[in-house]
Amino acid sequence: MYTERTPLYREIERSRDSKVIAYVTGDRLNLETMMRSDVLELFVRHLDAIGTVKKISLILYTQGGETLSAWSIANLLRSFCQSLEIIIPSKCRSAGTLLSLGADTLVMTKQATLGPIDPSVNTHLNPAIPGDPSGKRFPVSVEDVNAFLEQARSVLDGHSIEQVFDRLAQSVHPLVLGRAFRTRSQIRMLGKRLLSMHMQDQRAIDKILDFLCSDSGSHDYTLNRREARQDLGLPIETPSEALYQTLIRVYGSFVTELELHTPFRPSAILQDDATGAYAFRRAIIESLDGGADVYVTEGTLERQSAGVRPGSIINRLNFEGWKHE
Repeated sequence: MYTERTPLYREIERSRDSKVIAYVTGDRLNLETMMRSDVLELFVRHLDAIGTVKKISLILYTQGGETLSAWSIANLLRSFCQSLEIIIPSKCRSAGTLLSLGADTLVMTKQATLGPIDPSVNTHLNPAIPGDPSGKRFPVSVEDVNAFLEQARSVLDGHSIEQVFDRLAQSVHPLVLGRAFRTRSQIRMLGKRLLSMHMQDQRAIDKILDFLCSDSGSHDYTLNRREARQDLGLPIETPSEALYQTLIRVYGSFVTELELHTPFRPSAILQDDATGAYAFRRAIIESLDGGADVYVTEGTLERQSAGVRPGSIINRLNFEGWKHE
């Protein structure tokens, strides 16, 4: 699929007078992949192959991930170019939106969306989900914790607030709460530093961060290009019709390669077989100069014919990581 996209990347580079890097983290149901700091060395290799240039265009598709990975990627990209633009063909949420705040220009299609940057804390100390056999835990939203306490302060006196906080600490581990408060402060600081790379109006910066950090009301809120440009004042550019058509083809290629619209269901893969091998492509970093790096998960599914749970499917992981192609 990379070879099918290379002429499209050349077309984008010609039209934008830039060098293109694509970073895609798949959101395939039950096989979601997040932005992580393990991609930094891969970005360095691509950027070293490109060299220091006037402009870089990052094509970005992601549901989010590690906050600090977004900060690090933005700084790394900017150290290799005079101007950074991020091209968003579809979803660019959470940590992806944070990364976008560091760009001089955001090129958004009609269907492209940004989202709030209020993070959630996910640790082994988070509250367990009752009855979940997989041992999954509730993510603790940083803004939900803050909103709960702010609401309590507005209706209760000081003594009652202490009781509310004690009750909260009984439900959510104190270390998780501490991390939530620290993360809330950190995300705003990082957003401010990224925006300050290309904006000088501090009131405008605060307006953007107020909305993305808390005023949107929900982490699931989607922000289209009109709202991002007119209401928040972000540096949004509408692609030409020719560029739009090229981006649609690039995005469609990602959808096909990563099977984004096909949920991962082991029973559908096995069907009537007792065993079956699989190899799924889950994330991509690629450029014309640096080639393609793909995050791959490989394994074997085995249907149990006996034992405690006959008919259940065991997933044996054989390999998971980045491969250069």
